[in-house]
Amino acid sequence: MDKALARLSLRNPLHLCALGLGSGLSPKAPGTAGTVAAIPLYLLLAQLPVTGYVLALVVSFVFGVWCCQRASDDMGVHDHGAIVWDEFVGYWITMLLVPVSALNILLGFLLFRLFDILKPWPIKVLDKKVHGGFGIMIDDVLAGVFAAISLQIILLALI
Repeated sequence: MDKALARLSLRNPLHLCALGLGSGLSPKAPGTAGTVAAIPLYLLLAQLPVTGYVLALVVSFVFGVWCCQRASDDMGVHDHGAIVWDEFVGYWITMLLVPVSALNILLGFLLFRLFDILKPWPIKVLDKKVHGGFGIMIDDVLAGVFAAISLQIILLALI
């Protein structure tokens, strides 16, 4: 375990959430592991009415800014790869207004990971220029928006 991670404790609820309920501790592709871990929670969110889902997104984003900032500060590293709460929120944004199905979950997963990894403009600019908890969250929020738009276009084309 690296020194930054050694400064965190899964007993601390803020650290636990920032690390995606532990999924960010994956030795390989923690962002992908975090996105996978977001799927069961998406299935719970999908049961909510749209207004409840949107409210949960807003609360999750605001909470994410706070908990990611705290974890980052405690680690002494900005946006450590193990911090994956931003992937949770980005994936949930991708899946907003998407009917629950295995295919849609997979398409949303692939599209979100694509935009999160490639970071097309302006995502890359935000990732490099905006710091703190907001900076950790905002590039994944925008990747989620890009993925959501792409997924909606694909779903409309399939109708």
